Amino acid sequence: MTFTALPASVDAMLELLTSRGYLAERSLATVTYLSLRMGRPLFLEGEAGVGKTEIAKVLSAALGRKLIRLQCYEGLDVSSAVYEWNSAAQMIAIRMAEAAGDTDRDQLSSDIFADRYMIKRPLLQALEPDVAGPPVLLIDELDRADEAFEAYLLEILSDFQVTIPEFGTVKAPHPPIVIITSNRTREIHDALKRRCLYHWVDYPEAERELAIVKTRVPGISAKLSQQVVRFVQALRNQDFYKSPGVAETIDWATALSELDARSLTPQVVGDTLGALLKYQDDITRMQGDTLQKVLKEATSEN
Repeated sequence: MTFTALPASVDAMLELLTSRGYLAERSLATVTYLSLRMGRPLFLEGEAGVGKTEIAKVLSAALGRKLIRLQCYEGLDVSSAVYEWNSAAQMIAIRMAEAAGDTDRDQLSSDIFADRYMIKRPLLQALEPDVAGPPVLLIDELDRADEAFEAYLLEILSDFQVTIPEFGTVKAPHPPIVIITSNRTREIHDALKRRCLYHWVDYPEAERELAIVKTRVPGISAKLSQQVVRFVQALRNQDFYKSPGVAETIDWATALSELDARSLTPQVVGDTLGALLKYQDDITRMQGDTLQKVLKEATSEN
């Protein structure tokens, strides 16, 4: 079985990401390349909105692989993440067997715990073979899940297999490409990190963020894009509850472009801050002298 070839070098990985509009730093391209070549999960930490999730989407599209996403949340358990049995269908099968006079309990137990009665959730789906190649498994925002679920992942990340008591062990013929993200609302256990290659995804420098804005918002003027990036970079030096990520920068630039804004003014910034800041306390803090200071810094020609 042949699959789409993986990038043969770090430069090829950079080119692959760029071709899909993801302008990565070389360090991120390097660890992503190594993750693919070594068959190791890639663990990405960083603030929300810096592009961690997007890596999985880009790899899926560029390599022609299925993207399987597990969105983590508090209370996530095996039945939602791995599998559960279709109890209604099993009950019907039992009633039909009883009506037909089938009293062989061992055979019936074997029948009702067959593959056709199993509802496969993302983690189990990711272990199945695919003609296009092993899928990209995105385990998103793992820090939102409970530590008990984090511990459950150890078997999957070590051996790419799942043990189901009634069914047996399901092992991937080819390991999936695994991307794990965390916004670091809590620390992830060392046992899980040891199974992964690690990278901290930081806010981009101004030059790279400007290139991202121009790529993702092609209709924006050069002057406005520069002002947007300067404004956002200056905001990140303020004491906010949540500084804007790259995703917010793109949203704000898109909003300003839709409004046909030519440059940043107190009026247009005030009207559109909700595309950039997502907490009322932060928006309130960006009033008066603070707004004037940041705006002056962003619109200065120097």
